[in-house]
Order: sequence, then structure tokens, then C-alpha cells
Amino acid sequence: MDRGGAMEADPFHNAKEDEHMDAQTFKAGKMKMIQPDSLKDPKLDKLKEVLLGWINESLKAEHIVVQSVEEDLYDGLVLHHLLARFAGVHLTLEEMALTASAQIRKLEAVLEELEKRLEQQDTKWDVSLIHKKDLLATLHLLVAMVTRFQPEVELPSNVKVQVVVLEVSRTGIQSDVQTEVLTEDRRDNAQEVSDTTDDPMEQLMDMETMLNFVNKTMAGVGLQVSDLDQQFSDGVILLLLIGQLEGFFIPLSDFRLTPDSHEHMLHNVSLALSLLADLGLQVSAVQAQDVVSQDVAGTLKVLYALFRKHGG
Repeated sequence: MDRGGAMEADPFHNAKEDEHMDAQTFKAGKMKMIQPDSLKDPKLDKLKEVLLGWINESLKAEHIVVQSVEEDLYDGLVLHHLLARFAGVHLTLEEMALTASAQIRKLEAVLEELEKRLEQQDTKWDVSLIHKKDLLATLHLLVAMVTRFQPEVELPSNVKVQVVVLEVSRTGIQSDVQTEVLTEDRRDNAQEVSDTTDDPMEQLMDMETMLNFVNKTMAGVGLQVSDLDQQFSDGVILLLLIGQLEGFFIPLSDFRLTPDSHEHMLHNVSLALSLLADLGLQVSAVQAQDVVSQDVAGTLKVLYALFRKHGG
């Protein structure tokens, strides 16, 4: 964020000369700026990298390439395409908004629809902040979107930044340094996850749900699955399931219909995971080897990504 990057040790130094600290900004009453040291945090860089990868993978089919979360989301174009991709909402808006007023109108419409689906009580962004290329607000918005639309995407854990909060009142300007959390510490939730995934009854319920989903989908081609880990380990049924759900045919020359070696099975499952990534269904924590080795948790994660899109 330009404001954070330009700020020196004294948050009031050269304030009148900073284009982001103009009179209009101060009339808003309060503003936040990321401290320079936090901007250099490798964990923040990693979060930006993952979010960029998520956007570009999600919009790959539309040939949209985003290079910077600070610079490329302010006009509403990328957010509009993400809204259509994940929520199926296609607004009647001009594709390229060239003037500031047109960009703000577009952002207002897109954010209104997004916020209906994000269901957050206290949003940490608004139209003005996004349009001003505010890094902090933009990151909060993108993290909320990933968490809502593709929770299987693994964001860096426990990313925090130090921010200077400037508040204007009739008595003057007050400043305070606060810690702002961008992503939660996954370790805080580790026990909750363990309590769920290690519970045999919960796991059986998950497997039953996924079995019903798979068999309902594959009924049209006469396939019946009774064992998720074993019957999916060679990748064949998984590939057929993806083709059936997405409505496309995978050429038999692209995979081994009757795999007779570990390498053939790895090839099939790797192809399936690659197809999922192309479809924007990233399962970043699962490797092809996990499915081939009949890891139940890994197989369930892959199926759940498809279930969220087609069966939820």
C-alpha cells in the first residue's frame, strides 16, 4: 500500500505532501496505514503470493492475469469476474470502467453483491478504500472471499501486521499503533479439526455423504462405488467423475483406463488434480501420492472440493 510504504517513523511527517493524506481523507475521521516493517514481513509476502495465485488460477480460462493485489483490483473488473466465477452473479456493468466515477459505481455494485454472500458482520473494507488501492482493505476482502468460496485453499497461517490508526476529531489528531490480524492461527483450530477428523463416527458420516454424492453422479454411466479409498486410488473413477460433473470427455489417450503400475496410478491422479486446478478447485494440501496410497482424508478432501461445487 502506497500510504504504508511512504510512511516514516513519525506518522505525521510530510503528511500534507502525501497524496493519500489529503483533506478529503482526513474528513473521513479515521484511517489506517501499515507500518513499513510489516510490509517487509515474509509472511505478508507469502499471503499476497497465494492470493495472486488464487485469482489467476480462478480466472485462467478468461485470460485475466493479475500482477499486484495493490494495483490491479481497484477498478472492479477483477472482482466482478470473481463474483461471476464463484457466485454465478453476472451484473450488467461496463467491462472496462475508465473514469473514477465509473469505477466507483462498478465497485459499489460488485461489493454489494459480494457482501451479501460473504455474510460478515463487520467488514474491514469499503468502496473508497478498495478504489484508493488500500492494501490492508484489499487483503481483508480477498481473504474473506477465499475463506467463503474456496476454504480448501491453504492460506498462510497467523499473518498479522502492525498498523498506525489516525483519528481526526475537533480536538486534533490522535494516533495509535495496533495489531491487525489478516489470517487466523491454524494451530488455534488444530484441536477442533482433530476432534472432527479423528472421530470415527464423523469420518463415517463424511464418507457416507461422499459415497452418496459419487454414486448419484455416476448412476447414469452404470458405475457404483462402495469403497472411497480403494476404488479411487488408481484415479480412473475420479477422472470419470470429474468428466461427468463438468460435462466434458477426457480422451482415453490422456490416462490409463486399466492402470497396472504405481506410475500409471500416479499419472491418473495427477491428471485429475491438474484438471481440478484448471477448474479453480484447488486442493493444495493433497498430493497425488496421498490418493494413490489410499489416504482417506486426502481422498475426502478431493471429493469435497467437487461436492462443494456440484452437490452442496
